[in-house]
Amino acid sequence: MNEPLERLVNAFRSLPGVGLKTAQRYAYFIIKSSKGDATDFANSVLLAKEQIKYCKECGNYTDKTICPICQNRNKKTICVVAEPKDVVVMEKVKNYNGVYHILNGTLSPLENRGPNDIRIKELLDRINRYQTTEVIMATNPDVEGDATAMYIAKLLKPLGIKVTRIAQGISMGTDLEFADEITLSKALEGRREI
Repeated sequence: MNEPLERLVNAFRSLPGVGLKTAQRYAYFIIKSSKGDATDFANSVLLAKEQIKYCKECGNYTDKTICPICQNRNKKTICVVAEPKDVVVMEKVKNYNGVYHILNGTLSPLENRGPNDIRIKELLDRINRYQTTEVIMATNPDVEGDATAMYIAKLLKPLGIKVTRIAQGISMGTDLEFADEITLSKALEGRREI
């Protein structure tokens, strides 16, 4: 394999979930496409990298200072998720009108990630600022997600905030991104106080 092709394949292989065969397919597709299409693809990557930043409110990806969800939704309810990709999944539910808060991780003693390493302080600030009445914990149903949900619930209970956890229509150990809309909708409806 020549060096430019090998570099392209390796670039695609660096993406999560992309193995050698898929990377080769992507590389050959780019090579076969027109120079204009390849340029558009490269420019899209660069533009996204230059313009996308974190929302100052929730921590989601946006090209604005404050994302449209934070601008237009009810701030009395905050749905807490671990990563920006979880917002995309939760938005498929369609019947949720609150805002989100992205922690950018979960508590994980094995990875030396504690409460100061995720966006818990920012969550507390938002709750105080908007007099939030309910926080929905929608972290993944795994050890780290459950530990994070319980930790935040213990912080918020003394403040009189209702803290709920999405129902376990999502099986233990499953990432939110792999759940379908119906399962997520039922999990959101069946949330319970923690």
